[in-house]
Amino acid sequence: MRTALYPGSFDPVTNGHLDIIERASRLFDVLFVGVFASPRKDVLFSVEDRVHMLSVAASKWPNVHVRSFAGLTVECARELGAQVLVRGLRAVTDFEYEFQLATMYQQLRPDLEVVCLMTSAKHSFLSASLVKEVAKLGGNVDAFVPKVVAARLREMQTA
Repeated sequence: MRTALYPGSFDPVTNGHLDIIERASRLFDVLFVGVFASPRKDVLFSVEDRVHMLSVAASKWPNVHVRSFAGLTVECARELGAQVLVRGLRAVTDFEYEFQLATMYQQLRPDLEVVCLMTSAKHSFLSASLVKEVAKLGGNVDAFVPKVVAARLREMQTA
């Protein structure tokens, strides 16, 4: 059985993330989506909120399981029995960072493969940071995020 882990902060999950999840769910028997509990960047949503929203958004794929993790991504993959890490690429600017990550992962765990999936063209501009910025300024982000996320962002705008 081929098991993969798609790690990220998912703050918030976007339709671009879901595109990668859907496509990876077709490639692997089991896909874990790992929500990093302590990302390097400031987060808008708690880890519990991010896991909940991702779980709701990914519920249509029965082989996708969402969980949080802390510590090294390669150790999370080992605990889950994942042989592959899935990463998404939007643009050339992502490539350098993803290449550095993949090289570090290979040094830390040589038996772990890294697979990068190119995002669909319709999501290539989309980032969680951009969605947060638009939402903070009162813009409508419904076309960019799952319904559960859009609802939470609207709640935050009115609070």
